[in-house]
Amino acid sequence: MNRWIDLEGAVNVRDLGGLPTTDGGEIRPGALLRSDNLQDLTPADVRRLVADLGLRNVVDLRSEAEVNLLGPGPLTREPTVTIHHLSLFTEGGRYTDVEADTVDTDKVLPWQSRTDTGPESDRSVGHYLGYLADRPDSVVNALRVITGGTSIVHCAAGKDRTGVVVAFALDVAGVPREEIVADYTATGERLEAILARLRSSPVYAQDLDSRPADTHTPHAYTMEKFLASVDERFGGPLGWLEHHGWTDEDTTALRTTLRA
Repeated sequence: MNRWIDLEGAVNVRDLGGLPTTDGGEIRPGALLRSDNLQDLTPADVRRLVADLGLRNVVDLRSEAEVNLLGPGPLTREPTVTIHHLSLFTEGGRYTDVEADTVDTDKVLPWQSRTDTGPESDRSVGHYLGYLADRPDSVVNALRVITGGTSIVHCAAGKDRTGVVVAFALDVAGVPREEIVADYTATGERLEAILARLRSSPVYAQDLDSRPADTHTPHAYTMEKFLASVDERFGGPLGWLEHHGWTDEDTTALRTTLRA
Protein backbone atom coordinates (compact mmCIF):
# COMPACT_ATOMS: atom_id res chain seq x y z
CA MET A 1 0.00 0.00 0.00
CA ASN A 2 1.07 3.58 -0.56
CA ARG A 3 1.76 4.91 2.93
CA TRP A 4 2.79 8.43 1.85
CA ILE A 5 0.43 11.26 2.78
CA ASP A 6 0.98 14.16 0.39
CA LEU A 7 0.55 17.56 2.03
CA GLU A 8 1.45 21.06 0.89
CA GLY A 9 3.28 22.12 4.05
CA ALA A 10 5.16 18.92 4.96
CA VAL A 11 6.99 16.48 2.70
CA ASN A 12 7.92 13.45 4.84
CA VAL A 13 4.52 12.33 6.11
CA ARG A 14 3.50 8.71 6.05
CA ASP A 15 1.11 6.28 7.70
CA LEU A 16 2.67 3.31 9.46
CA GLY A 17 -0.48 1.33 8.77
CA GLY A 18 -0.07 -1.85 6.78
CA LEU A 19 3.32 -2.81 8.18
CA PRO A 20 3.22 -6.52 9.03
CA THR A 21 3.71 -8.04 12.46
CA THR A 22 5.54 -11.26 13.22
CA ASP A 23 2.33 -13.13 14.09
CA GLY A 24 0.67 -12.48 10.73
CA GLY A 25 -1.15 -9.29 11.68
CA GLU A 26 -0.45 -5.71 10.68
CA ILE A 27 -0.34 -2.16 11.99
CA ARG A 28 -3.76 -0.55 11.77
CA PRO A 29 -3.99 2.14 9.07
CA GLY A 30 -4.44 5.61 10.54
CA ALA A 31 -3.24 4.73 14.04
CA LEU A 32 0.29 6.15 13.83
CA LEU A 33 1.77 8.70 11.45
CA ARG A 34 5.28 10.13 11.22
CA SER A 35 6.38 13.43 9.74
CA ASP A 36 8.88 16.19 9.30
CA ASN A 37 8.20 19.61 10.85
CA LEU A 38 4.51 20.54 10.87
CA GLN A 39 5.16 24.27 11.11
CA ASP A 40 4.03 25.12 7.56
CA LEU A 41 0.81 23.14 7.27
CA THR A 42 -1.83 24.83 5.14
CA PRO A 43 -5.52 24.97 6.13
CA ALA A 44 -6.14 22.15 3.65
CA ASP A 45 -3.37 20.09 5.30
CA VAL A 46 -4.93 20.62 8.72
CA ARG A 47 -8.33 19.52 7.45
CA ARG A 48 -6.78 16.40 5.93
CA LEU A 49 -5.06 15.44 9.17
CA VAL A 50 -7.75 16.42 11.66
CA ALA A 51 -11.06 15.96 9.86
CA ASP A 52 -10.18 13.18 7.41
CA LEU A 53 -7.59 11.17 9.36
CA GLY A 54 -8.86 11.88 12.86
CA LEU A 55 -5.60 13.19 14.28
CA ARG A 56 -5.78 13.69 18.05
CA ASN A 57 -2.20 13.73 19.35
CA VAL A 58 1.00 15.38 18.15
CA VAL A 59 4.28 14.10 19.60
CA ASP A 60 6.70 16.97 18.99
CA LEU A 61 10.28 15.81 19.62
CA ARG A 62 11.95 19.14 18.85
CA SER A 63 13.93 21.05 21.46
CA GLU A 64 12.52 24.00 23.39
CA ALA A 65 14.74 26.30 21.35
CA GLU A 66 13.46 24.96 18.03
CA VAL A 67 9.86 25.39 19.11
CA ASN A 68 10.42 28.92 20.39
CA LEU A 69 12.55 30.04 17.44
CA LEU A 70 9.96 28.86 14.93
CA GLY A 71 6.84 29.81 16.87
CA PRO A 72 3.52 27.99 17.23
CA GLY A 73 2.36 25.83 14.33
CA PRO A 74 -1.19 25.65 12.97
CA LEU A 75 -2.11 22.47 14.83
CA THR A 76 -1.74 24.33 18.13
CA ARG A 77 -4.96 26.15 17.20
CA GLU A 78 -7.00 22.96 16.77
CA PRO A 79 -9.14 22.34 19.88
CA THR A 80 -9.41 18.58 19.28
CA VAL A 81 -5.64 18.12 18.92
CA THR A 82 -3.28 17.87 21.90
CA ILE A 83 0.38 18.84 21.42
CA HIS A 84 2.82 16.81 23.52
CA HIS A 85 6.23 18.50 23.49
CA LEU A 86 8.73 15.80 24.42
CA SER A 87 12.23 16.96 23.53
CA LEU A 88 14.93 14.31 23.19
CA PHE A 89 17.62 16.75 24.31
CA THR A 90 18.69 17.83 27.76
CA GLU A 91 17.26 21.34 27.88
CA GLY A 92 19.25 24.24 29.29
CA GLY A 93 16.07 26.04 30.30
CA ARG A 94 13.04 27.64 28.75
CA TYR A 95 13.59 30.44 26.29
CA THR A 96 11.31 33.41 25.80
CA ASP A 97 10.74 34.85 22.33
CA VAL A 98 13.25 37.60 23.09
CA GLU A 99 15.88 35.21 24.38
CA ALA A 100 15.44 32.96 21.37
CA ASP A 101 17.53 35.32 19.27
CA THR A 102 20.58 34.52 21.38
CA VAL A 103 20.06 30.78 21.86
CA ASP A 104 23.19 28.72 21.21
CA THR A 105 21.70 26.41 18.61
CA ASP A 106 24.89 24.33 18.56
CA LYS A 107 23.65 22.81 21.79
CA VAL A 108 20.03 22.20 20.86
CA LEU A 109 19.88 21.10 17.23
CA PRO A 110 20.24 17.40 16.44
CA TRP A 111 22.94 17.53 13.78
CA GLN A 112 25.12 20.30 15.20
CA SER A 113 28.64 19.87 16.58
CA ARG A 114 29.30 16.35 15.37
CA THR A 115 33.00 16.50 16.05
CA ASP A 116 33.40 12.91 17.23
CA THR A 117 35.48 10.67 15.01
CA GLY A 118 34.36 7.59 13.12
CA PRO A 119 32.03 6.79 10.24
CA GLU A 120 28.81 8.77 9.91
CA SER A 121 26.83 5.69 10.90
CA ASP A 122 28.73 5.43 14.19
CA ARG A 123 28.09 9.11 14.90
CA SER A 124 24.38 8.71 14.19
CA VAL A 125 24.12 5.61 16.37
CA GLY A 126 25.88 7.53 19.13
CA HIS A 127 23.33 10.32 18.86
CA TYR A 128 20.44 7.86 18.88
CA LEU A 129 21.76 6.16 22.01
CA GLY A 130 22.22 9.64 23.45
CA TYR A 131 18.49 10.29 23.13
CA LEU A 132 17.85 7.22 25.27
CA ALA A 133 20.43 8.26 27.85
CA ASP A 134 19.47 11.93 28.03
CA ARG A 135 15.67 11.79 27.82
CA PRO A 136 14.26 8.39 28.74
CA ASP A 137 11.24 10.21 30.13
CA SER A 138 10.41 11.67 26.73
CA VAL A 139 10.78 8.34 24.92
CA VAL A 140 8.54 6.51 27.40
CA ASN A 141 5.95 9.29 27.43
CA ALA A 142 5.92 9.51 23.64
CA LEU A 143 4.96 5.84 23.40
CA ARG A 144 2.29 6.32 26.05
CA VAL A 145 0.82 9.21 24.08
CA ILE A 146 0.56 6.95 21.04
CA THR A 147 -1.81 4.67 22.98
CA GLY A 148 -4.32 7.52 23.23
CA GLY A 149 -5.64 7.61 19.67
CA THR A 150 -4.46 8.66 16.22
CA SER A 151 -1.04 10.23 16.71
CA ILE A 152 1.67 11.82 14.59
CA VAL A 153 5.32 11.81 15.68
CA HIS A 154 7.60 14.47 14.26
CA CYS A 155 10.83 16.42 14.71
CA ALA A 156 12.50 18.65 12.11
CA ALA A 157 13.31 16.26 9.27
CA GLY A 158 11.28 13.33 10.57
CA LYS A 159 14.33 11.08 10.36
CA ASP A 160 16.53 10.77 13.46
CA ARG A 161 14.52 11.61 16.58
CA THR A 162 11.30 10.49 14.93
CA GLY A 163 13.08 7.38 13.65
CA VAL A 164 14.10 6.31 17.15
CA VAL A 165 10.66 6.75 18.74
CA VAL A 166 8.84 5.12 15.83
CA ALA A 167 11.30 2.20 15.79
CA PHE A 168 10.61 1.54 19.47
CA ALA A 169 6.85 1.74 18.96
CA LEU A 170 6.94 -0.64 16.00
CA ASP A 171 9.26 -3.07 17.78
CA VAL A 172 6.95 -3.30 20.80
CA ALA A 173 3.99 -3.77 18.43
CA GLY A 174 5.73 -6.78 16.89
CA VAL A 175 6.87 -5.41 13.53
CA PRO A 176 9.87 -7.36 12.15
CA ARG A 177 13.21 -5.60 12.23
CA GLU A 178 13.61 -5.57 8.46
CA GLU A 179 10.32 -3.68 8.16
CA ILE A 180 11.37 -1.17 10.83
CA VAL A 181 14.63 -0.57 8.99
CA ALA A 182 12.82 -0.23 5.65
CA ASP A 183 10.49 2.37 7.12
CA TYR A 184 13.48 4.29 8.50
CA THR A 185 15.20 4.39 5.11
CA ALA A 186 11.99 5.40 3.30
CA THR A 187 12.68 8.99 4.40
CA GLY A 188 15.50 8.94 1.84
CA GLU A 189 12.89 8.99 -0.92
CA ARG A 190 11.91 12.50 0.16
CA LEU A 191 15.32 13.69 1.35
CA GLU A 192 15.84 16.36 -1.30
CA ALA A 193 12.48 17.94 -0.54
CA ILE A 194 13.10 17.69 3.22
CA LEU A 195 16.44 19.48 2.96
CA ALA A 196 14.93 22.17 0.73
CA ARG A 197 12.29 22.84 3.38
CA LEU A 198 14.82 23.04 6.20
CA ARG A 199 17.14 25.28 4.21
CA SER A 200 14.32 27.79 3.89
CA SER A 201 14.51 28.29 7.66
CA PRO A 202 17.39 30.28 9.21
CA VAL A 203 17.21 27.95 12.22
CA TYR A 204 18.50 25.05 10.13
CA ALA A 205 19.97 26.42 6.91
CA GLN A 206 23.56 27.25 7.88
CA ASP A 207 24.39 23.86 9.35
CA LEU A 208 22.72 21.91 6.57
CA ASP A 209 24.77 23.74 3.96
CA SER A 210 27.99 23.07 5.85
CA ARG A 211 27.72 19.28 5.68
CA PRO A 212 27.91 16.84 2.75
CA ALA A 213 24.51 15.66 1.54
CA ASP A 214 25.25 11.99 2.28
CA THR A 215 25.51 12.70 6.00
CA HIS A 216 21.75 13.33 5.98
CA THR A 217 20.87 10.07 4.21
CA PRO A 218 19.09 7.44 6.38
CA HIS A 219 21.12 4.29 5.74
CA ALA A 220 19.77 0.88 6.70
CA TYR A 221 22.94 -0.07 8.56
CA THR A 222 22.51 2.90 10.90
CA MET A 223 19.15 1.72 12.23
CA GLU A 224 20.35 -1.89 12.20
CA LYS A 225 23.38 -1.00 14.29
CA PHE A 226 21.33 1.14 16.67
CA LEU A 227 18.80 -1.61 17.33
CA ALA A 228 21.58 -4.19 17.69
CA SER A 229 23.20 -1.94 20.32
CA VAL A 230 19.89 -1.68 22.19
CA ASP A 231 19.57 -5.48 22.05
CA GLU A 232 23.08 -6.00 23.38
CA ARG A 233 22.92 -3.40 26.13
CA PHE A 234 19.31 -3.60 27.27
CA GLY A 235 17.76 -6.76 25.84
CA GLY A 236 15.92 -4.86 23.14
CA PRO A 237 13.59 -1.83 23.08
CA LEU A 238 11.09 -3.51 25.42
CA GLY A 239 13.85 -4.29 27.91
CA TRP A 240 15.01 -0.68 27.82
CA LEU A 241 11.46 0.60 28.27
CA GLU A 242 10.78 -1.70 31.21
CA HIS A 243 13.97 -0.46 32.87
CA HIS A 244 12.47 3.03 32.67
CA GLY A 245 9.05 2.31 34.11
CA TRP A 246 7.20 0.80 31.17
CA THR A 247 4.66 -1.79 32.31
CA ASP A 248 2.88 -4.82 30.87
CA GLU A 249 -0.24 -2.66 30.81
CA ASP A 250 1.61 -0.11 28.65
CA THR A 251 2.61 -2.85 26.22
CA THR A 252 -0.95 -4.13 25.99
CA ALA A 253 -2.28 -0.62 25.42
CA LEU A 254 0.25 0.14 22.67
CA ARG A 255 -0.39 -3.13 20.87
CA THR A 256 -4.15 -2.71 21.15
CA THR A 257 -3.92 0.78 19.66
CA LEU A 258 -1.53 -0.02 16.83
CA ARG A 259 -2.47 -3.51 15.71
CA ALA A 260 -5.41 -4.14 13.39
